[in-house]
Amino acid sequence: MTPSISATHFLFLLLILSSSIAYSQQDEAFFVKKSMDKKLLGLETEQLSHLRLYWHDVLSGENPTSIEIVPPISDKFISGFGYIRMIDNALTEEQDRSSKLLGRAQGLYASASQDKVALLMAMNFVFTSGKYNGSSISLYGRNPWLENVRELSVIGGSGLFRFARGYATLHTVEIDIAKGNAVVEYNIYIFHYADSIALF
Repeated sequence: MTPSISATHFLFLLLILSSSIAYSQQDEAFFVKKSMDKKLLGLETEQLSHLRLYWHDVLSGENPTSIEIVPPISDKFISGFGYIRMIDNALTEEQDRSSKLLGRAQGLYASASQDKVALLMAMNFVFTSGKYNGSSISLYGRNPWLENVRELSVIGGSGLFRFARGYATLHTVEIDIAKGNAVVEYNIYIFHYADSIALF
């Protein structure tokens, strides 16, 4: 026997539905303000900047900056499919690890392909020196790290990099397969507002 709904129940459900729609419209009106003048936030002049820096992935030694938090799901995948590493890697001005520290790459990378060596990367580049001290940019994308040149997207930023967008090219300049350590050159091309108000 198929259950039926009475007219009273139907009207009650209709009333609840219409109330929730009206509430959600009021809620949206409360949060959505009128369009703003960009000048109020110092967003007048957009510029394109090129940043070159070196990313140091250190898996070995007493103070590794890349830690495995999830192992590969199976030995049958040569790609190491499923593993995840959390990172707090140094970003330096030159290839030498002892060169000027510009900031830290904080985030994670994971093996996201079953049949190819390709990493899913999600990182914040947090700058700790110079003009951009306290600012950060967010990078995301696919990194088939055995290829000579790879590309990630710049999907946002903070501080002087608010509303940032662009891309980064990656090129491995040093690798130690036995230890798992690597140095990667990042060339980042990024649109951002030169005169953004810094609140940090």
